[in-house]
Amino acid sequence: MKNRFRIAGMIFNQPLMVTEAMLDQAAAWANQQMSLNIVNLSVNGAQPQMMEDDDDHPYETAAMRAESARRQQIANTGVAIIPVHGVLVSRSMQMNPCETMTSYEQVRAQVHAALADPAVEQIAFDIDSPGGSTTGCYELADFLFEARGVKPMSAIIHYNGFSAAYLIAAAVGNVSVSRTSGVGSVGVIAKHLDLSARNEQMGVKVTTVSAGAHKNDLSPHEPITEQSMKFLTDMVQGYYTQFVDTVAKFRGMAVEAVRATEAGVFFGQAGVDIGFADRIETPQAAIDRIAAEARQSRAARSTQTSIGARAKAMALQTQI
Repeated sequence: MKNRFRIAGMIFNQPLMVTEAMLDQAAAWANQQMSLNIVNLSVNGAQPQMMEDDDDHPYETAAMRAESARRQQIANTGVAIIPVHGVLVSRSMQMNPCETMTSYEQVRAQVHAALADPAVEQIAFDIDSPGGSTTGCYELADFLFEARGVKPMSAIIHYNGFSAAYLIAAAVGNVSVSRTSGVGSVGVIAKHLDLSARNEQMGVKVTTVSAGAHKNDLSPHEPITEQSMKFLTDMVQGYYTQFVDTVAKFRGMAVEAVRATEAGVFFGQAGVDIGFADRIETPQAAIDRIAAEARQSRAARSTQTSIGARAKAMALQTQI
C-alpha cells in the first residue's frame, strides 16, 4: 500500500517552486486518491485526473535498455544528455514510475558520472518540467553552477523550463529556447489544506494535544490561524528572495530585474530579451550544435595526443 499521506505532505503546507497549474493538478490527485473532497479546485474549469500507480510495473528492463542506449550515444557523439522531465522531487524514493518525474539526487548522480567519464566532452540538459520541490533544488543548483568550469554544459528547454526547472537551467547556463519554449516563473507557492468543514460534515471531530506554540501550525483539521499564515508566508517569502538572488547570480542579472518579472513566464524571444535565455534554437538544432562542438573537441584532443606520441617517439630515437 502506497503511503499517500506522505505524498500529500509533499504537496500541502510546503513552499514549492512549481507552476500553479501543476500544483493544482497535484492537489487534484490527492483529492481523488484520498477522498479529500476539495471543492474549490479546478484547472481550466475541469477536475484533472491523474494515473493510478502500479506496483507491478516492469520498468527494470526499460531502464537497462535506456542505459545501454545512453552509453552508445556518448560513444558516438561525446555528449551526455541529462533528462530533467516532469515534476521535480528531492529523492528518487519519492518518484512514481507511472508518472513523469525526476529527482534532484538522480540528476546529481548522472552529472557526477558524466564529469568522471573521459568519453564525455559536453553535458546537455534536456529540460521539460513545470518545476517541483524546493527541498534539495538549491543544493543541486549550486553543484551545477560549480561544475560549469569542469566540462562545457548547456540547458535545452524542450519545451517547459519553469520555476525549479528554470533554476536548474540558470545554474547550467548556456540556455537555448525554441520559439514556443517557455522559461521563468521565478516564484514560490504554497497551499494549505483545510479539512475542518469536511470533518464536520462527516461527523468527525479531531482533538489535538500539543506542546510548543508552533507544534500544531498548519493543521489540516482546522482553519488556518494567523500564526500559521504568518509562518507559511514568511517561509514562502524567504525562499522567494533566495530564488530571485540565486537566478540573478547565475544569469549575471540585477536582482531588481529578476524580481520585476513577478514570477512571469516568457516564451521564445521574450525569454532571451528578459535575460533568462541565450539563444533561439530548436531542441534538435541545439543538440546538433553541441554534438558538433564535442566532435571538434574530441578530434582536437586526439590530434594533440597523436602529436605528443610522435614527439616522444622521436625523442627516444635520438637517444638510441
